[in-house]
Amino acid sequence: MLASRFASRSPVLRSDTPLSDDQIRAVVPSIYAEAPHESRSERYCYIPTVAVLTELRKEGFQPFMVTQTRVRNDDRRDHTKHMIRLRHANQVNDSIANEIILLNSHDGSSSYQMLAGAFRFVCSNGLVCGDTVADVRIPHKGDVSDQVVQGAYEVLQGFERVQESREAMQAVTLDEGEAQIFARAALALKYDDPDKPAPITENQILLPRRFDDRRPDLWMAFNRVQENLTKGGLRGRSANGRRQSTRAVQGIDTDIRLNRALWLLAEGMRQLKA
Repeated sequence: MLASRFASRSPVLRSDTPLSDDQIRAVVPSIYAEAPHESRSERYCYIPTVAVLTELRKEGFQPFMVTQTRVRNDDRRDHTKHMIRLRHANQVNDSIANEIILLNSHDGSSSYQMLAGAFRFVCSNGLVCGDTVADVRIPHKGDVSDQVVQGAYEVLQGFERVQESREAMQAVTLDEGEAQIFARAALALKYDDPDKPAPITENQILLPRRFDDRRPDLWMAFNRVQENLTKGGLRGRSANGRRQSTRAVQGIDTDIRLNRALWLLAEGMRQLKA
C-alpha cells in the first residue's frame, strides 16, 4: 500500500516492498537532482543522494519510505531537503528491522546525515536511535566522498549497539510511578512552551493501541509513548479549555528531533535503572 501524502504537508511515499526509482522520483524528485541549486556557491560540495542510494542498494539496503519538505518556491522543489529510510531486504518479515535513515538536500537547507533507526512493523513506527548509537553528519564542503562511504559503515556497525540497547530496555521493568515520570518527560519534549501546557496527560500517551503492547518493560513504554506522540489523534483540551485532537508530527526536522530525543530519554531511564 502506498501513500502519496504525509499528514497534510510533506510529500511522502511508503511501501511494504522496495520502492523503485520511478516511484520515488514521482513524489520526491529532490533525491535525483543532477546538480546543486543555483543559489549555491562554488565552495558548496554537491553530494548526490541518488549515488549514495545506489551504493546502499549494492549493500542489500532498499528504500521503503521517502519524503521531502514542502516548499513555497517551486524552483527549490527539485533540490529541497529529503529523507530516505532503508532497511535490508532480508529483514522485511522481522518484527523489528534495522534502518539506515538518510537525510540530505541540494539547496543548502541541510547537511548530509545518516542515522541508525528501527522500524516496528506491528505499528508502522519509525524509531530513530539517538546520538549515542550512530549519527553521521557531513557538511557540503571539502572532499567528502571518503567521509560519505565511511559514514555508511559507521551506521551499519551501530546496529549491533541498537540491538543491545533494545534488549537492555526489554529487561527493565517500570512501576507505575516510573512510567509516569518517563511519560511526563516525554510530554515536555514535544510541548516545551511553558505558556502552552500539554493538551494531553501522561496516562494518555502511556495507553497501548494493541493488547500485546501492555507489557510493563521500558522498551514497550517507549514504543507506546513514541507512537502516541508522533501519530497524534488523542483527545485533549487546550490552555483555554477548548477540546482538541493532537496532530501527527509533521515535517522531517520535527520527526527526527522528537524521535531522537525520545530514544535518548529511554536510554537515560535504562541507565538509571541499571
